[in-house]
Amino acid sequence: MSVISFAVLLILILMILASAIRILNEYERGVIFRLGRLRTVGGKPTPKGPGLIFLIPVVDKLVKVSLRTVTMDVPPQDVISRDNISIKVNAVIYFRVMDPIRAIVEIENYLYGTSQLSQTTLRSVCGQVELDDILYQRDKINLQLQEILDKHTDPWGVKVTAVEVKGIDLPEEMRRAMAKQAEAERERRSKVIRAEGEYQAAERLKDAAVIISDHPMALTLRYLQTLTEVASDKNSTTIFPIPIDLIKPFLKLAERAERKLE
Repeated sequence: MSVISFAVLLILILMILASAIRILNEYERGVIFRLGRLRTVGGKPTPKGPGLIFLIPVVDKLVKVSLRTVTMDVPPQDVISRDNISIKVNAVIYFRVMDPIRAIVEIENYLYGTSQLSQTTLRSVCGQVELDDILYQRDKINLQLQEILDKHTDPWGVKVTAVEVKGIDLPEEMRRAMAKQAEAERERRSKVIRAEGEYQAAERLKDAAVIISDHPMALTLRYLQTLTEVASDKNSTTIFPIPIDLIKPFLKLAERAERKLE
């Protein structure tokens, strides 16, 4: 055998070995078709891997399937909510393959199928609820989306683990209306807090008036406290408290004079 013939034979052997040996990672499984039929072990289809896999060249065909969780963006969908408001909603879906054989045999492309199903489900679910529910009850909508998608992808061997509504694009006029509503709500709260403060202040003043009526000397002490507060401001204003008892005789004289004039 010449050197050229030996080299050609060696190359052919290497090509056959290269096509007959496959290495699958820890997160991969292989579905083998032998002459177009699913390869079985003990009469039961079983995926291969991970590790080293031997195939019969030309006869066997290997399809790799990843078992890792897939993160897929759902493109923005035009949705008309139950209260007839047009919005755009997008989401993100998390899923993984639980049965590699069904993921290959039952559907042509499980990634594309899951993507299309998530888009139609997102439009359907969001179209059945009002805008306030979409904005403030996302957990409920996320759970509903996850249950529907998981139910429909289960025959494909795909498990949907979570769905999250990621963004909601509102029309400009709706944004202005919501901004006005929020401003009105803040103003209402401000008025309620101010009124509550005035009510509490009035209650305290009423209690103070009762105490002063029972103890007249408390009013004099209050006058003295006011003088101390005014003096601490370093101004030229001076206040002298005058007891009401000193003014009462003059008030009585004024009343008598008015009666005589009448």
